[in-house]
Amino acid sequence: MFYDAIANNHGLPHDPFKALVVPRPIGWISSLAPSGEVNLAPYSYFNAVGSDPHYVMFSSDGYKHSVSNIEATKEFVCNLATWDLREQMNLTSAPVPAGIDEMRIAGLTPAPSRLVRPPRVAETPVALECIYTQTVELPSHDPSSPNVVVIGKVVGVHIDDAFIRNGLVDSAAMKPIARCGYMDYAVVTEMFSMRRPSAVDAESLAAVSPKPVAG
Repeated sequence: MFYDAIANNHGLPHDPFKALVVPRPIGWISSLAPSGEVNLAPYSYFNAVGSDPHYVMFSSDGYKHSVSNIEATKEFVCNLATWDLREQMNLTSAPVPAGIDEMRIAGLTPAPSRLVRPPRVAETPVALECIYTQTVELPSHDPSSPNVVVIGKVVGVHIDDAFIRNGLVDSAAMKPIARCGYMDYAVVTEMFSMRRPSAVDAESLAAVSPKPVAG
């Protein structure tokens, strides 16, 4: 099938877009309101977008509590959502009023960060302490609810030592979860490796590739 993504005339019972860009990492974002209340919320439009220095981004449909807090305080933490914490992560997605501590609602433990003020989730094996860099507002069909992209620079990284084995992080052992379409999620339990081709490999492949035939 093909459909016009602007008209969104797919004819299906639910918009398939989120079921096509999968799996998506979950940014489990902890922040502080200017008055000091803790906020914790999951965002499925999340990813790493830089390596030197490291940057992460998450996108929100409108200026939700996380975005407002981060723009005001300039700090946040990305906590890894895992299989063992899936129910707690889901609880923190509830649309509660500002000032309600989702960490407490989900029975999670706030742990002090080293370089930023918002706490991290003590139960997660990975937390990224971030300094706010900028907000990018993307056009939306609903002007009252713009697509808001928040970018932060990673300034501190917490890793549970139990998952560092032979000098490498055993990501699969953490069982990170990812967002798929509809109400669906995925969990990483195994990985495979592939060596990236070198420039020499690329030249060799080009030499033996069939030449296009002139029409």
